[in-house]
Amino acid sequence: MSKLQAVPNREQNEFYIERLQQLKKERNAIILAHYYMRPEVQAVADYIGDSFGLSQKARDTDADVILFCGVHFMAESAKILNPDKIVLMPDERSGCPMADMVTGDGLRKLKAEHPNATVVAYVNTSADVKAETDICCTSSNALKVIESVESDEIIWVPDKNLGHYVSQFTDKKMIIWQGYCNTHDLLTPEEVLELKAQYPDAPIVVHPECRPEVVALGDYVGSTTGILKFCAESNFEHYIVATEEGVRYMLEKDSPDKTFHFASRFMVCPNMKVHNVKKMVRALETMQPQIEVDPEVAAKAKRSLDRMLEVVPSKA
Repeated sequence: MSKLQAVPNREQNEFYIERLQQLKKERNAIILAHYYMRPEVQAVADYIGDSFGLSQKARDTDADVILFCGVHFMAESAKILNPDKIVLMPDERSGCPMADMVTGDGLRKLKAEHPNATVVAYVNTSADVKAETDICCTSSNALKVIESVESDEIIWVPDKNLGHYVSQFTDKKMIIWQGYCNTHDLLTPEEVLELKAQYPDAPIVVHPECRPEVVALGDYVGSTTGILKFCAESNFEHYIVATEEGVRYMLEKDSPDKTFHFASRFMVCPNMKVHNVKKMVRALETMQPQIEVDPEVAAKAKRSLDRMLEVVPSKA
């Protein structure tokens, strides 16, 4: 019988947290968690961040083991940046539908049609796609990355909504792949305006993965980290928040005296929510499941990630 099976249900929560701290020391492990994780996962993480911050932390850590609480492409990126480290995911079923909307084969065909274009890929992509990419970006640094490349023609994959938003601030021709985030793309302007009618003085903060007509309503548009910073530093009592609901944990932690109204109760990423503390303990006990990337693919993909981190070396 495993240690987990031997613990009564009423004591499990405290046991898992205590056991997790013990295993972290034994394994010399670091826990990285995305802002969309369950609150209990964020509470025990060593670092909580968006895709860009997590990429930086994965690159810079001196831990031997990275326990990555995010979706699969994020853990893949951690492995690409740290080929000699062990990268674990509590539940390897945590995928990203948007990342699955573009493939290496599909991108190669598009590149053949536009041989002079530079490929800029949102980090929400698989290692195979990153291997076909010139440089990666995140929502926090997309414009800086696009402006850093010499080409006047950009192939952008995979998020059409973020691509549309960025295209408004550059003169470069953007060939935009028609992918999208299932969670953010659900939100409608009507839902946002209904809340605005209830809280007319509340600023609308929007993630650019939302539809263009939703983004157009935003008083502030930015990455998850940007949204957190805006809400923490401004002086409004109420905020209308148009992004995944997991951000509530850090919003309320940073600003306990403010009230956050999420634009839709359906803005929940089910893939992010499959991780929990019990699975985190099991992963460190068994050292499974481990994330592996083909070395040849990883070497090509690493170049695109490294170029992004060189263009924007500090958190945007």
